[in-house]
Amino acid sequence: MYDLSPVAWGVLMVAAFLIGIAKTALPGLVTFSVALFAAILPARESTAIMLGLLLVGDLFAIWLYRHHVDWLILRRLIPPVLIGLLCGVLIVWLLNSEQLRRLIGVILLLLTAGTLILLGSTRHDAQSFSRSTPTRWFYGGLGGFTTMVANAGGPPMTLYFVASGMDMVRFLGTQAYFFFAVNLMKIPFQYSLGLYSATSLSTALVLLAPLLLGIAIGRAFIRSIKPEIFTPLIVSLTVVSSVYLLV
Repeated sequence: MYDLSPVAWGVLMVAAFLIGIAKTALPGLVTFSVALFAAILPARESTAIMLGLLLVGDLFAIWLYRHHVDWLILRRLIPPVLIGLLCGVLIVWLLNSEQLRRLIGVILLLLTAGTLILLGSTRHDAQSFSRSTPTRWFYGGLGGFTTMVANAGGPPMTLYFVASGMDMVRFLGTQAYFFFAVNLMKIPFQYSLGLYSATSLSTALVLLAPLLLGIAIGRAFIRSIKPEIFTPLIVSLTVVSSVYLLV
């Protein structure tokens, strides 16, 4: 494992805890975990450790929400997400990660503003939105790209699923399957970049306990929240997480 101070381990445990809550209740919290991991660990290696925790969280979310999935939307997203992932791999090789994170933050804020304007339009039709090929390629491609580059695929996909008219539970179930599949696809790319080691894997194992605690608390939280509050809350977290990428 990494030789870290107790304070540093505490920060990582908080980050793992937030991942647990994000996977079962509030997706926007993942971006804060990304920032906390990058503040303590080498930026590239931190993405590999996070990926292991994200996959565990995805598995729990899939089990919890397995009966509430929009398979049609997921199947349609496969091609654009794959293209976005491949573009992300290329960018990781070519560009400075800090500059790229800020660029993604700007893109996500503009995307959020555009989506909110769309949702406020009286002509917005959720069913037509989800079936639109250009829309699907735009959001799906951006989601694949941002998740590969900065583990920040949550904001664009949150906006896409919300604008597609999903209710709270169907949103969580569809997102769980989506990110499990996407995170699995990221493993060979990260391996080819040399991001895995015995140190990173052992660190991820230590952080499983706070992750599981976050999963349990997230599950309890989602049972008590009112559906009409859920969408404004996750959109607000999307805005905050996008701003955080700029800092």
